[in-house]
Amino acid sequence: MKVIGIVGMPASGKGEASGIAHDLGIPVVVMGNAIRERVKEAGLPLTDANCGAIAGMLRTDLGMDAIARITIPVIEATGAPVVLVDGIRGDYEVAAFKGHFPDFTLIGIDSSFEIRYRRLTNRGRSDDSLTPDELHVRDERELGWGLGRALEQADFRVMNEGSLEEFRAEVRTLLIRLGGMQG
Repeated sequence: MKVIGIVGMPASGKGEASGIAHDLGIPVVVMGNAIRERVKEAGLPLTDANCGAIAGMLRTDLGMDAIARITIPVIEATGAPVVLVDGIRGDYEVAAFKGHFPDFTLIGIDSSFEIRYRRLTNRGRSDDSLTPDELHVRDERELGWGLGRALEQADFRVMNEGSLEEFRAEVRTLLIRLGGMQG
């Protein structure tokens, strides 16, 4: 099984890349869904603070690769030859995926704070931060989980500073190549 991981700061374009994979017929497993499910199970409102607290608690209780280990069976259950995993937050997760899936490739998505903040305010998801200060806090929390180190390990980097069409075209081309698919 070939697994393609996506890593990037909040609102960098991970979800957009996942949508492109889905359109190409590549199953997508979103790591954040494991967190959101546990927030709901705890009876808490789906806010950034609650998602961060649950993610932090899982990492404290089960290890820094906890979300990856929770996600691995979901990836395997797809039974697909190529799967994209969205939302890697740290180098421990990268190590878990590389250790479990010999054919693992990591794509890093880069985008400036200003552009990410603009996207975040337009996205409207309930767990999104709405102020620049809250986004800085979220960035620092995720960097503390090793997100910066995970980005440094990316096999491929995609800059998402231009138009949506340019980003989509670059990601689509890369996914077709990595997935061994016909364009």
